Amino acid sequence: MISLTSPVETWAHGWRAGAKLGALCIATMGLFALDSVAGQGAAFAVMLALYAAPGAVFFRSGIVRLRILWPFLLVILLWHLVTATPAQGAVIALRLVTAVGLANLVTMTTRLSDMIGVVRWLAAPLRRIGIQTRALELGIALVIRFTPMLAAKGAALSRAWRARSPRRPGWRIVLPFTLIAIDDAEHVAEALKARGGV
Repeated sequence: MISLTSPVETWAHGWRAGAKLGALCIATMGLFALDSVAGQGAAFAVMLALYAAPGAVFFRSGIVRLRILWPFLLVILLWHLVTATPAQGAVIALRLVTAVGLANLVTMTTRLSDMIGVVRWLAAPLRRIGIQTRALELGIALVIRFTPMLAAKGAALSRAWRARSPRRPGWRIVLPFTLIAIDDAEHVAEALKARGGV
C-alpha cells in the first residue's frame, strides 16, 4: 500500500474497511492462482477500470503512484529475457502491478483510522491473553503514512541531483535519503514520547 486517502469521493469510500481488506486478500490469492498472460492481463485491465471509474483526477492520482514499481519490473523483465522465459516474466510483472495497484486502491478509498480499527479488531484475541497491541496498530499506521512521504522525498532528491549534475543519481542519493529517513524517524519518536509513548 503506497498511497494516502484520496480526497476524490468514490463508490468505494462508503465500504467498510474490513470488507475492502478481505476483498483485497481474496483478489491477491486469485492473482497467484492465474498462471497465464491472458489471465493476468485481464486482471490488470480490471484494476485499471476500477481506477478509471471515479474519473480522470482519481485515475491520474492513483496510477502515478505505481511508478515506483518500475525498477522492480525492469529487473524482472530483464531476468526473464536473459533466461528465455518472457511469458513467465510478463505474468510476474503483471501480477506485481495488479496486486500493488489494488492495495493502493484500498488505501486511497479507506481512512487510516478505519484500517487501524480493523487491525485492532483482528488483534483482539492477543489482548485477551495480556499482549499489548497498540505498538502493532501504530506501526502499521506509520508504515502506511510514511511510505508515500519517503517516496516523495526520494523523488525530490533525484530531481535535485539532476538539476546539479548531468549524471544519473543512482547510489549517490542513498546516503542523504537514509539520513532523511533517520531524521524523520527521530522526529516521530520525539513526538510519540511527548505524547506518552507507546
